[in-house]
Amino acid sequence: MKLTVFSPDGTTSREQDFPGVPTFEGDKGVQAVKEVIVAINANNRLGTHSTKTRGEVRGGGRKPWRQKGTGRARAGSSRSPLWSGGGVAFGPKPRDYNKKINGKVKALAFSRALFDRASAGELAVIENFGFEPAKTKVASKVVGLIAPKGKILLVDAPFAQGARHAARNIGRVSLQEAAKLNTLDLAQYRKIIVSTKALEAIIARVNGGKN
Repeated sequence: MKLTVFSPDGTTSREQDFPGVPTFEGDKGVQAVKEVIVAINANNRLGTHSTKTRGEVRGGGRKPWRQKGTGRARAGSSRSPLWSGGGVAFGPKPRDYNKKINGKVKALAFSRALFDRASAGELAVIENFGFEPAKTKVASKVVGLIAPKGKILLVDAPFAQGARHAARNIGRVSLQEAAKLNTLDLAQYRKIIVSTKALEAIIARVNGGKN
């Protein structure tokens, strides 16, 4: 598959063939992408939300008023869910949202997401993130030449300290190591810019069957 390769300063580009990028026909892998993204989002949930039932709220042991003769509705406790300050009926409790996904499904989803972004022209390659000098202003200019708008993901293997410090303060830019790149990363950014070194690592990972 041919991808656009930019110079380190983002001013020039050329087309280069990367035969290791996976290719698909039809809808193969689309469902896997959906399943993996749902699983990643679920696994990121802490599940620590909690409310108290009427039995857990302090107080309310005494009957507020007598059963009959007051003209008011019957009430057995001031901690009823119907009362202000009472318990919560059917409220959330701590739980584990973790979802398990088969390794082959993860690998298929990652390959399909990579193919979709590459075939849509949303995956760009840069020779390296050698911002000279290593300043945020320079990094912002380079990224702006390649992708003027939207959320951008930069991928390297790994980032040099200077490049990381130069790019990390750009509001619309996120950084990710090639070894940690996942299907959700490939799906949620408008443009993905990878270094040639990172792309080689990603291709090796895909062809090696790792997820």
